[in-house]
Amino acid sequence: MRMSFENKNTWFRAMQAGGLDALHAAYEAAWSELQGRLGATHGHQIGGKAVAGAGSFALKTSPSDTRLLVGRFVQGTQAEALAAVAAAKAAFPAWRATPWQERAAMLDRVADVMTRRFWELCVVMTVENGKNRFEASIDVDEGIDFCRSYAAQMRAHNGFVTTMGSPFPGEHNETRFLPWGVFAVIAPFNFPIAITAGMVVGALVTGNTVVLKPTQDTPLCGELVYECIAEAGVPAGVLNLVHGSGSVVGQALVDSDEVDGFVFTGSVGVGLQILHSAQKKCAKPVIAEMGGKNPIVVTSKADIAKAVDGVYNAAFGFSGQKCSACSRLYLHQDIAEDFLARLATKMKSVVVGHPAAKDTYMGPIINARALKTYLDAAAQAKRDGGRFVAGGAQITDGDCAHGYFVQPAVVAGLPASHELFHRELFVPFVAVDNFATLEEALRKANDVEFGLTAGIFTEDESERDFFFTRIEAGVTYCNRRRGGSTGAVVDAQTFVGWKNSGTTGRGAGGRNYLQQFMREQSRTIVSA
Repeated sequence: MRMSFENKNTWFRAMQAGGLDALHAAYEAAWSELQGRLGATHGHQIGGKAVAGAGSFALKTSPSDTRLLVGRFVQGTQAEALAAVAAAKAAFPAWRATPWQERAAMLDRVADVMTRRFWELCVVMTVENGKNRFEASIDVDEGIDFCRSYAAQMRAHNGFVTTMGSPFPGEHNETRFLPWGVFAVIAPFNFPIAITAGMVVGALVTGNTVVLKPTQDTPLCGELVYECIAEAGVPAGVLNLVHGSGSVVGQALVDSDEVDGFVFTGSVGVGLQILHSAQKKCAKPVIAEMGGKNPIVVTSKADIAKAVDGVYNAAFGFSGQKCSACSRLYLHQDIAEDFLARLATKMKSVVVGHPAAKDTYMGPIINARALKTYLDAAAQAKRDGGRFVAGGAQITDGDCAHGYFVQPAVVAGLPASHELFHRELFVPFVAVDNFATLEEALRKANDVEFGLTAGIFTEDESERDFFFTRIEAGVTYCNRRRGGSTGAVVDAQTFVGWKNSGTTGRGAGGRNYLQQFMREQSRTIVSA
C-alpha cells in the first residue's frame, strides 16, 4: 500500500520519464478550455438535484487578476442549509446499510473520475486560488490518493469488524465500528481538492452522509469535488453541497440537532468555536485541523545547503499558505549570518507571477484580507526594529498589477516574545531568531499554542533524537530538503496536529483516521 512520492505524483513521474512537455501541453489545453466556462452562475446540490437558491449571489474573482470573474455563487440561507441536512438524514439509513465493500468500490470510482478530470481540476484550482502547475498537480494527486488509501483501509480492516475473545462457552463476541449519521464538512481554500475530497470520502466510506460547505474562496473547486463523487455513482442525498458564508450556512449546520458530526480544516478560532458550539447539547465528533506556526531549527551541525533549500521550499511553496508552512526559523548563532546570506541569495531567483505561467514558483495570496495581513505584519516588523533579509512589500507591476502578489519575506532581529513569532499569518512571512543551545531552540519552538509541523536540520544523531523527543508537534521532519516542515504524503506521513492544531490526535492520510467517523459497538451473541 505504501508508495513513494515520486511514484504517486503526476509531475514527478513525468520528470522521471522525461515527459514534462506533454504535461505542460495538457495543462495549457485545459487552461484554454476553462476560459470559456468562467463567469457562470452556480447554485446548491441538495438531495441529488440542482437548487438555484433564494439568496443573493457572491462574485468570486481570481486572486491572480481580480478583473477575472470565476463565477456567481448563490449565498445559502439557513433554510437551504437545513434542507441539505434533511436530505442527508433521509439518505442515511440506506447508505448505512450499503455493504462497506460497495462503499469502498465507490471511492475507487471517485479516484478514477478525478484521474480522468485531472487537468480540469488543476486549472480550476490555479484560477481560483492561485496554485502554480506543480502545486496544483500535487493537490489533485493527493485527493486521488485519499480515495484509494481509504478504500484500501476499509478492506484491510474488514470494514472495521473484529472478532473478539470468547470467555464463556457458546459466546461469540465482536466489535464493529458504525457510522454516526450526518457529517457537516467545512472545507479550506488552500488544498481545495485534496483536503475537501479527503474529508468527504472519509465520512462517506464509513457509512455517513454529508453536507459539504466549500469555502467562499474556492467554491468552484468544492463543486468539482461534488461532481466527481456524484459521477462515481453516490446515491442522491448521500452527498449534498451548499454554498455560502460561515456566519449563515456554517452556523446553521453547527446549530442543527440533526447534524451528528463535523470535519473542518481552517483557523483555530473557527475550529474551537465549532468544537464548543457543537457539543452544547450532546457529545458530537469534531474532527478539526486548525493550522500552525511551524518552526524549523538549523543547528551548527547541519548541512547548510540542504537546510537553505528545505526552509525555502517549506516557507514559500504556495505562497506560504499551507498549514504546514515554515513561519518561524531558529538558527544556531554560529551559522546564522552565513545561512541568511545564502537564503537571501536563493530568494533573489524566486519567480513571483501569474500561477498559470510555466516558470512561476510563487503565485498570489488568496484575497485582500490576506494582503492586509501581510502588509500589516511587514509594517509591524519594521516599526519594532526588525531587519528584512528579503521581501516585505507588495508587487504591483506587470502580470502582478491586478492581483494579490507579495514578495516572500524573511525578517530577523525581533525578540522571541514578539507577536510575529506567535500569531499565525498564513502568508509567505518568516520570522528568524538565533539560539545558543538546542534546548533553548526547542523551548522557543514549543512556546506557541500550535503543534502541527516542525523540522530540524542536523547531521548529528543525538541532536536529531533530542529534537524528536522534545518537540511538541504532530508531523516532524529531519533533514527534509524538499520541505523542512511541509509535504506530508498520504499513507507516508500522518498529518496530525497537537495542541491547538487539532482536536483528536489522529491525522488525515494515516492508519487511524477513519475510525473518527464511526463509533464502536460491542456485540455478544450466545448460541442456544
